[in-house]
Parts: sequence; C-alpha cells; structure tokens
Amino acid sequence: MANGILVAAEVSGGAVASITLEVLGAARRLADQMGKPAQAALVGSGVEGLAKELIAHGADQVFVVDEPALAKYSCDGFVAAMEKVNAAASPDAILMGQSDMGRDLGPRLAFRLGSVSAMDCLNVTGEGGKVIAERPCYGGNARATYSFNTSPAVISIRSKAQEPVARDDSRQGQVTKVDAGIDASAIRDKLVGHQEVAEEGIRLEDADVIVAGGRGIGSAEGFSVLEELARALGGAVGATRAACDNGWRPVSEQIGLTGKIVGPTLYFAVGISGASQHMAGCTGAKNIVAINKDPEAIVFKSSRFGIVDDYKKVLPALVEACRKLKA
Repeated sequence: MANGILVAAEVSGGAVASITLEVLGAARRLADQMGKPAQAALVGSGVEGLAKELIAHGADQVFVVDEPALAKYSCDGFVAAMEKVNAAASPDAILMGQSDMGRDLGPRLAFRLGSVSAMDCLNVTGEGGKVIAERPCYGGNARATYSFNTSPAVISIRSKAQEPVARDDSRQGQVTKVDAGIDASAIRDKLVGHQEVAEEGIRLEDADVIVAGGRGIGSAEGFSVLEELARALGGAVGATRAACDNGWRPVSEQIGLTGKIVGPTLYFAVGISGASQHMAGCTGAKNIVAINKDPEAIVFKSSRFGIVDDYKKVLPALVEACRKLKA
C-alpha cells in the first residue's frame, strides 16, 4: 500500500541543496492534501547529520542510506539505493529537483521501478487520491496536467517553481537507516574528473533578479552595462546560448533548454529575440521586462513590460534610476 510522498534529497557542498528544500515544500503540501506523510531519502556518504535539516523543513520521516560507495553521485549507485528506500517507504510518488542529478536519476529510477516519470514539472497536487503533475508544454506557452496509473510516480520539480516550508527546528520526525549494501565494484559509471567554475556573487538559480543578454548585445564588452544593472538590483547576469557560443559569456550563465532553468521575481531580457529554446528556461519568472529595438521581436509576447529602444540608451538610465532610489 502506498504510504506517502518521498523526496530524493540532493547534497551539495556538504549541505542540503536549495532545490531539495523547494521540492520538500511541494511534498509537504501534497502530503497534507492526501493525508499522508512527507518523507525524504538522504543518500550519500557522511550525510546522516543532515536528516535534522530535512525534518526542520517539513519531512515526517527521513530514510538515510549512508555508505562510502555513495560519496559521489553515480547512476548505478543511487538508483540501487533509491530502490531500497522505495521498498522501505512504499511512496505514492517520488519527487526530486530538475537538476543534473534529477535529470539523470528520475527516468532511470522510474524504469527500474516499473513506473513512469514526469520531468520539469511546476506543481503537484492530489485529486481523488491520485497525484497530479503540471508541466509546461509547447515551449512554455501552455501547461499540461498528468495523472499516473502506476506507482510510485517519479516527478522532477523545476527550480524556483515551489516555495520551501519555513524552517522549524522544533519539528519532530523519524530517522530510519537503510542498508543498501552497495558494492563499489558494481558501480559501472565512474566520475573521472571534476572541474569547478568559480562563481562570483549570486548564483543564477538563487537570484531574485536576473539581467540576461542575447545576440543583440553584440559583444562581450556590451555585457558590462548589464553587469552594472545586476549589481544595482542585487541580481545576477545570464545569457542566451548564442551569447555563450560566441564566447561573450561563460556557459555557466546560459539560460534555456540546454542551459539553466530559472524563476526569478524579475527577469530582464535584453537584446533577446524570444526564441522558444531560451524562453523555456525563464518562463518561471514572475515578471519579464523585454528591451529590444525590434518592435516585432516575439519576446514581447512573453513579457509583462516592454521597452522598444536600443539597450545602450535604456540600461544606463535604469542603472542611474536604481542608484538614486538606493541613495
């Protein structure tokens, strides 16, 4: 019998990843709708101490798989571990973040469990005892809802689509250790290298304000005024694939289907035409401000506010206005 809503937690830099807390917030609300517990699976090495944080953010029960072979993410290792947790928890659904780990783990885990996955969802609800997932389609121009005939449904949640539950350190929960018996020699995929990209300031995924530029910026130097506006607003700089392919910005700043998915409160689309591949990466933004000298640019159809003019005239004025407001 299905017993709850399980979150596959992700650990980054020795701490619970921010996207996991967002997903746990969704799981808590869904579990309350269905009258079932919110659960979390904490998989890794030396991670048991993080169980209290998951409980403080809404988990009723945390299943811990703490084994040396799971120190680094591997598909073979984590799928095997999640299989054991699934057997112990018997959840209605397994939720995870739409991250690098979630993209890899979700479909493989669903196949292994004889179920199905719904990726990059914006919301999950419970209706008539069933889990319903909502995800964007047609390049973000519409939303589709999915129900599931198999259990557990495996669902990944887009970053910034859900709010975490307010931390409450007095919250009580159960911690259950699960022995997955992972043999390191049975893990076929190996991490052969790891290169960290130094990030200055706010991460795109965490930014409340993003100033993004596209091909219309014209050069790497043109992004300097975007950086000024981002600093004035306490935000981050992003870019389209075209800007990154031209070497104007690092790939780590790329937003879109082949880059990062973001959902800030305020998103400036500067010199961006509005191609669906890019807009799919920022449809979660609450407010999009488009700045483009082409009045026919399709980006205006997705924007709440639009300015038809050369960004070289508009942005310096915006920067100055922001500075005056802060003075």
